[in-house]
Amino acid sequence: MKKMSPWLNAFLIAVLVMTWGVTWPISKVALTDCPPILLSGFRSLGAGILLFIFSLNRLDKLHFRENWKMYFLSALFNSVLFYGLQTIGLLFVPAGLFSAIVYLQPVLIGIIAWLWIGEAMTALKLTGLLLGFTGVATISLGGLSAHISAVGIILGILTSLSWAVGTVYMKRISVKVDGIWLIAIQSIFGGLIMTGTGSGVEGLSAIAWSTSLLLTLFFLALFSVAIAWLIYFHLISTGNASKIASFNFLVPLISILIGILFLDEPFTYSLLAGLFLIIASIYLVNRKTLVLTKTTRRNLHAHK
Repeated sequence: MKKMSPWLNAFLIAVLVMTWGVTWPISKVALTDCPPILLSGFRSLGAGILLFIFSLNRLDKLHFRENWKMYFLSALFNSVLFYGLQTIGLLFVPAGLFSAIVYLQPVLIGIIAWLWIGEAMTALKLTGLLLGFTGVATISLGGLSAHISAVGIILGILTSLSWAVGTVYMKRISVKVDGIWLIAIQSIFGGLIMTGTGSGVEGLSAIAWSTSLLLTLFFLALFSVAIAWLIYFHLISTGNASKIASFNFLVPLISILIGILFLDEPFTYSLLAGLFLIIASIYLVNRKTLVLTKTTRRNLHAHK
């Protein structure tokens, strides 16, 4: 597998984190004109259609007959369950608490990738992942006083688990499928299910159509789903899943900072504390550690 340039890797991670960071506040504004299930459906379906059109000259890479099960499973975990459970869960618990639970994802990825595909797991990495989750929780739960629903907590955990399983599965099949077709099909599949569900539950009449809403939906489809997921697929397929996922801890931090700067949301000391915890987490997870293999140990003993 070709190794990425560290600079390109850092740039792609920065683009991904910033894109998903602005997605939360932009979606929050869009929800005033479009109900949540339809909003998720439109952005996913729109992304799938854009990628499908872009991929028409890559039909030779689709191999649908051989790979349809992999396309379906990736769509199930990364689109249908992830977006669907997330949308429903937000109806039961405050957004801050729910985002904290969802960003248990990097911790789950570290454990699942270790058990399923044999990625290295050290005490230092696990400590870093748990520290990052603590940082996200510190930021997201600052000032929380609302009633906590057990149903909402369960839905949050299931959302995080589906995203984690979907990410590791995506890495596992990345050498067998074309990334662009994978993201296109999972986006279309999930988008159709959510748009259909939203049309029945929420109703198309609940949408307040406007130029600003159309531009917002286009941004969410193109950048937040299509481009962001392609970058995510590339990073996960060419790197260590848990290390790449550790940078996801920055997403809620960026979302809250944007809310403070542009939506008049308050600055809290929990934000500052969470920032330090997240930075420490990313450092620990990505810190290079010496792993002594049997050959290395023999060479060390031979030089003594």
